[in-house]
Amino acid sequence: MDSFPFYTMDDFEFSGKRVYLRVDINSPINPITGEIVDDTRFKHYLDTINELKNAMVVIVAHQGRPGDSDFVSLKQHARHMGRLLGREVKFVDALIGTGAEKAIKEMKNGDIIMLENSRFYSEEVVVKDDIASQENTHIVRNLSQFFDYYVIDAFPAIHRGQTTLTGFRNVAPNIAGRLMESEIKNINRFMNSKIHPKLAIMGGAKVGDAIKVSKPFLEKGIVDDIIFGGVAGNIFLWASGVDIGKRNKEFIAKQDKNYKYLLEECRKLLDKFKEHIYLPEDFLLNPSQTEIKLGETVPDNELLADIGLNSVKKFSEVIDKARSIFLNGPMGMYEVSEYSLGTREIFNAISQSNASKVVGGGHTINAINEFGLSTSMGYISTGGGALINYLSGEPIPVIESLVKNKEKFGGN
Repeated sequence: MDSFPFYTMDDFEFSGKRVYLRVDINSPINPITGEIVDDTRFKHYLDTINELKNAMVVIVAHQGRPGDSDFVSLKQHARHMGRLLGREVKFVDALIGTGAEKAIKEMKNGDIIMLENSRFYSEEVVVKDDIASQENTHIVRNLSQFFDYYVIDAFPAIHRGQTTLTGFRNVAPNIAGRLMESEIKNINRFMNSKIHPKLAIMGGAKVGDAIKVSKPFLEKGIVDDIIFGGVAGNIFLWASGVDIGKRNKEFIAKQDKNYKYLLEECRKLLDKFKEHIYLPEDFLLNPSQTEIKLGETVPDNELLADIGLNSVKKFSEVIDKARSIFLNGPMGMYEVSEYSLGTREIFNAISQSNASKVVGGGHTINAINEFGLSTSMGYISTGGGALINYLSGEPIPVIESLVKNKEKFGGN
């Protein structure tokens, strides 16, 4: 049985209690219709909510960021969650104030309400990582009078020390929900596993994230080998002295203003772990759809849009030997069918592997769903930035808050 340094839902009886439930159902929104495009995150919370069926549950969540097109009310989210649960989820168009207070006070066992988008309130996004300041907000002062327990289940947001996530640390028991528990259990299992060879496959366009995770993976021996593809593979090739072409260099520089520092980090990793790092050796170019091998000149107007068949073969052989795999990021511009073959073949190889698997990242999950591989990819994490920060060993405000809460309240 897994043991955690914080409370889980096994530690308490919730029947007849009033429960604050912080989730992360931040979802893609159609900018024209305003409809929720993908409800994957909603479905991850059904177990937690159903387990609280005899409690009075108040759901708190956020959607988008101020100024973005998806910064919308949660009214539609409440309706959609109700459809998935087969129960009414009453929407309250405020987070705090008399309307919210009245709705919470009038709840009966089995009732569920969802409060308004927490990021509509500046106290949510402005006051960060300072518990004293958070406790002095209207959010905490208003809501702290109502709840017996605070279930914090917003794993994709654990790297953000925001008021609705950590501000109730000293008020009453803060408890990891079932999603949080599952995420941490499965990620820790991969990181601590003694089953080798362990392989990480890092792709996508977020080169900073790829390097951030790869450094501790290799230096701490968490994995034996790393395959790099996509833009992450391109920056390692650039660091190794390969001329990746003008457009590809410009793309990396535009993606991350610290690209010179990242290039130096790549060089250090290559110097120290060259035999454990696998890079592409052929490509498909965009827009010409020309195949090109490593060492051949990349025209200034072309992007390295996908890995080629030689790279697929080489990477697949490494995947076939692995007994434990972590995947984050596609091999190229998989969204365009002409450049999806590399990602599709590598993801197919992973799906057919008997290795234990952990998969994360929005584009990765999108590609997995598009290729129809979701049932054969092991554990699929909901985290993006949260997963990267956790794997890289950075401090995680929400987990630290949960640990300190258990230390304060000390028992059931």
